Amino acid sequence: MSSENQNGSLQTTFQNAFATIEFGHPASNSFPRELLDRLTAEINLLSQNETISVIVLQSEGSKVFCSGASFDELLQVKNEEQGTAFFSGFAHLLNAMRNCSKIIVGRVQGKAVGGGVGIISACDYALATPESAIKLSELAIGIGPFVIEPAVSRKIGKTAMTEMTLDAQNWKSANWALEKGLYSAIHNAEELDIAVENFARKLSSYNPEALFKMKKIIWEGTDHWESLLIERASITGKLVLSDFSKNALTQFKK
Repeated sequence: MSSENQNGSLQTTFQNAFATIEFGHPASNSFPRELLDRLTAEINLLSQNETISVIVLQSEGSKVFCSGASFDELLQVKNEEQGTAFFSGFAHLLNAMRNCSKIIVGRVQGKAVGGGVGIISACDYALATPESAIKLSELAIGIGPFVIEPAVSRKIGKTAMTEMTLDAQNWKSANWALEKGLYSAIHNAEELDIAVENFARKLSSYNPEALFKMKKIIWEGTDHWESLLIERASITGKLVLSDFSKNALTQFKK
């Protein structure tokens, strides 16, 4: 299954008992709202697919895993309702990943910013390369990582999340992310695909019922995210309307 338009591409392939979803966008694999919705719908669909027990989530290209929200769309937000609606896209995606009945393995081949870090955090297991640096730059553009914070803090802890958030201009290395628990392992770029496939194949050979039960346990205590992440989206939706945010976004685009 594949779909592609001006808002990016999404393709799903199947191999034995695991599926691979690949998303892409010309602007550094950023996410306009439509692409967020398409990815969310695909994860929800695969959650019901009884022929698979593992999902590999990856992006196109070799340099950037995901640069987060689409700056073009952020600049088009005219009111609080539109802002909340846009950031709710990330809320729905993270909740879909959390609620998915399949184990989700992230293949992180390059840098991740903002929402991209949130997506990695919502994976159950992530394999990366030495080039997979991360950054939470939201404060620098007048907003904050409010929607993704629960996922990031759950994965690397509140202290590391705070360090990343307040140091909004600087990258954290892949090794830093490995030490904090965001990544489970780091492989050279030429070895990453082999490592991901081997891990997914091994994982998908296990008892599907055991994997499903384990997924439930992994995400225990997060049921309140259904409302929490939407509440967080409204915070960001309001902040993105500020003059500070509009000016910062325009400068970033330049």
